[in-house]
Amino acid sequence: MPDQGRSETTTVLTLPAWVPEGVRHYLVHTEAGLPIRAVARAVEVHASTILRQVRKVESRREDPLVDGALRRLSDFVVAPSAQETRQKGRSAMSIQIRTAASGAPEEDRLRREARRVLRRLCETGAMLAVARDMDKAVVVREGPDGATSRTAVIEQEIAQAMAVQDWIATADPAARITRYRITATGRAALKEMIAAEEAPRARGMAEAAAEFETGEALRMTAPLAESPLIALARRRDKSGAAFLTRELVAAGERLREDFELAQMGPGIPEDWQQVLTEEDRTARARAEGSQPDAARDRVLAALSDLGPGLGDIALRCCCYLEGLETTERRMGWSARSGKIVLRIALQRLRRHYDSLGAGPRLG
Repeated sequence: MPDQGRSETTTVLTLPAWVPEGVRHYLVHTEAGLPIRAVARAVEVHASTILRQVRKVESRREDPLVDGALRRLSDFVVAPSAQETRQKGRSAMSIQIRTAASGAPEEDRLRREARRVLRRLCETGAMLAVARDMDKAVVVREGPDGATSRTAVIEQEIAQAMAVQDWIATADPAARITRYRITATGRAALKEMIAAEEAPRARGMAEAAAEFETGEALRMTAPLAESPLIALARRRDKSGAAFLTRELVAAGERLREDFELAQMGPGIPEDWQQVLTEEDRTARARAEGSQPDAARDRVLAALSDLGPGLGDIALRCCCYLEGLETTERRMGWSARSGKIVLRIALQRLRRHYDSLGAGPRLG
């Protein structure tokens, strides 16, 4: 309690809802200059708890993404002026720590982007590469032959938020190109994101299940397992050649990336498979569409070009990451025929992308 007759200066700090509690406490201590005990009093915990949190965050500042995130978040903190500190003393300073309303656009964008990238980081051999002088980070994956391929691109601001929440971590923060891998915390967060996304859709699909001949609702989100394409790429045919070439895998990955980008915008089809049976299979053109709109149109154009059958298996295996055995059962195909149909679909998909005269679009 401040001395009688001495007014207390209260600073109200509003941080994004995704900022971890320990990071909030660290910022008000280091940026606003409040003593450990003042922060502890404001949040009603023991001072030793705040001290441990501050030391833990400080020890992570060698990580360039964490350090960058803390620098960005420091803009939310307004330190008391030197005159206020002299007049009222540090012991008379207090703070109210608030978080922005959950579901704000910034948080929504973070969760959607993080969900897309964390899925990629769950794949075997995947890592997030961050160069200090670049505005974006890329997810790269090492293939069975040792070659690397780029599978996703993300704004460095989103990567910083993921790092400060301990969803990704690096073993060599001093490297010129820092490599991050998904953590156990990141995997748990991804499972929660997928569950939250899947719940309302599962209810809607259950109500419409009668419309499907199989009576089964198609999964609208990808599980944590890696893509069936990656598993098939490891296989060899009778001649010893790879069952799927790098070009065919890249075509399937391009469709998947556009599919996931399209999920970030409004107007997402309730049933993507419907585009395979519509009479008018021409994707809607937009002169100045957003990135999700453009990605959505690219998916629709690719599926329309493949048509029913080939489009079905490309949608299920490349986008929904549905296993080949499950797809064969849903489509009523004979066992072990799915991989042949998928390869044909990827060959057709590659020709579709080649006809556009552009390379893979990631981000």
